[in-house]
Amino acid sequence: MRKSNYDKQPSTLVEGKIWIGWSQILDQVGTVGFVDKPREVVVVECYQGVYKQEFLSHFEELSPALLIDTDCLFKSPEEIEQMTASYMTNDFLFGYSSHFSYTDFLDMDKVMVCRRQIENTEGLVVLCGHGAVEVFGCPDILIYADMARWEIQQRFRRKEVNGLGVEDRCVVPSIHYKRGYFIDWIVCDNLKKQLLDRVDYWLDTHIKEVPKMIGGATWKTGLEKTAHRPFRVVPFFDPAPWGGQWMKEVCDLDKDRDNFGWCFDCVPEENSLYLNVSGTLFEMPSNNLIFYRTRDVLGGPVEARFGQSFPIRFDFLDTMGGGNLSLQVHPTTQYIRDTFGMPYTQDESYYLLDAEREATVFLGVKTGVDPGEMIAALQEAQETGEPFDAGKYVNQWPAKKHDHFLIPAGTIHCSGAGAMVLEISATPSLFTFKLWDWGRLGLDGLPRPINIGHGSHVIQWERQTEYACRYLVNRVERVAEGDGWWEERTGLHENEFIETRRHWFIGTVLHHTGNGVNVLNVIEGDELVVESPDGKFEPFVVHYAETFIVPASVGQYTISPSGISKGKKCGTIKAYVRFKQ
Repeated sequence: MRKSNYDKQPSTLVEGKIWIGWSQILDQVGTVGFVDKPREVVVVECYQGVYKQEFLSHFEELSPALLIDTDCLFKSPEEIEQMTASYMTNDFLFGYSSHFSYTDFLDMDKVMVCRRQIENTEGLVVLCGHGAVEVFGCPDILIYADMARWEIQQRFRRKEVNGLGVEDRCVVPSIHYKRGYFIDWIVCDNLKKQLLDRVDYWLDTHIKEVPKMIGGATWKTGLEKTAHRPFRVVPFFDPAPWGGQWMKEVCDLDKDRDNFGWCFDCVPEENSLYLNVSGTLFEMPSNNLIFYRTRDVLGGPVEARFGQSFPIRFDFLDTMGGGNLSLQVHPTTQYIRDTFGMPYTQDESYYLLDAEREATVFLGVKTGVDPGEMIAALQEAQETGEPFDAGKYVNQWPAKKHDHFLIPAGTIHCSGAGAMVLEISATPSLFTFKLWDWGRLGLDGLPRPINIGHGSHVIQWERQTEYACRYLVNRVERVAEGDGWWEERTGLHENEFIETRRHWFIGTVLHHTGNGVNVLNVIEGDELVVESPDGKFEPFVVHYAETFIVPASVGQYTISPSGISKGKKCGTIKAYVRFKQ
């Protein structure tokens, strides 16, 4: 194993003032003071998942004349459960994309009483909680307490937070996530988008009782800078029932943990973004950048097609020293629209960053398989606990380092043990229909949900052995070359909107975003440097296995070996949205 130089805390440098700790934050909020008026209203808008009681207890130190928790203005939990029931569905994992706003959650009679109470109060008024700015839309100070989804999920697992307007902290994490994904986070994001230019101060409370606050101008400056240079989101690592050991070494992770199976290294909906504000890291959801500078990051054509949804996802699946992933399939586009209300599906691919000698990938059904027989065998295995004979029905392909397997939606697949997979896919990340999980339990000691019913409706049975061999396994084509470099097209399948290009080089390679966002990973080489030919951004250094994003606004950029990689063969794989074949 090489010595790790993987950067787990990438950030954008920005000058500005940062307040650290409740004492500094309250001092700053308190210094605004009253300017020829009898009342000062401070609104603290909260994303779902924050520790709101922490805020309330500390803002009480300002001795406000009126301190309001917006929880008291919501409809009853029973009403909200009933209102959202059809979007939560009875499925253990999957709901239906909703259309709610905070006005649907708030009891407007209570809100009107609250507004009159605020208008009739002299002195400091603090209104704190979810939907606070919907209750009082013209505060003297607007503070936004933000939260990245990866941290919200940790709080779900620890049973620390509720969904919007409901008392559900004790439910299993998958139900929490379903409510967040299909309801709560949509509500929070839609409101946040309306407030981006209005917020006076942004709060980072990812660490309990260690809040950090920056001004709205600093926040905007940091995101503006990030939108015009290469950047990385903050990687998030998680164990898995099938997890391996490769990332522990390459990414320098905790050796005492049993395994790490997942790494989200470019999933803006889930990951954080760091601003390094005068030497202190300020954390926020990386989606904020997409919301605030959509066209600069995505490019006009990508924005026109996907709106404010970042369409490309890079993550790691580590089964080296681990086990097989679950045998699975992803929904077709029409199925995900009809069944879950999602606009596009999770087409994907497996790029092998590394592999053990006996590594394999399961992909496509074997020629001549009878669909009814296979589904019956899966159902029998699920009902009886007897093993499913995957080798009888599914192709198992030898897998080696730098192989690329293409997985258009509807193709049955999974990585076998002994593989380090860079998964390059479309962004929808929840919609995996597990068909067989090899008879094992999840990390919680319970069987993981199996979705044979959904899966049976979307498996593309014509993708058999010959099809997979011809169209899905190592479709590598050299498309360009120059002095010390060459470029290969490795995918994706014609049904998928993502194009992937692999570059091998010992010198400098010129790239262009083509008015669309580029996502790249360093597949070979210890250190590379990304530079602007016309000096639009400072040199940006990346290391082996790191994923980085080049916004559409960058235009031309070069990648070269750097440091100890100079003179050595290096490689990157790049993904972007394909608009022409």
